[in-house]
Amino acid sequence: MLFMGLTLGLAGKILLGVSVILVHGKITHEKRIDGIVLMEMRREQILAIMGVILMIVGYLMELSHFGLI
Repeated sequence: MLFMGLTLGLAGKILLGVSVILVHGKITHEKRIDGIVLMEMRREQILAIMGVILMIVGYLMELSHFGLI
């Protein structure tokens, strides 16, 4: 049960992170937006990617702590 809870929680977080990354990617291709805004959107996109990576690493650490891997 713990494994399923951790896995579903991670899946939800990753889906949320990926949706943010996709939206930021589409907005940065828009030509009518100010350059400063585009730079900030790219920065946020990089932070979202780093966040997803940290969630995966944390998940693996939790599984290791509970002896599930």
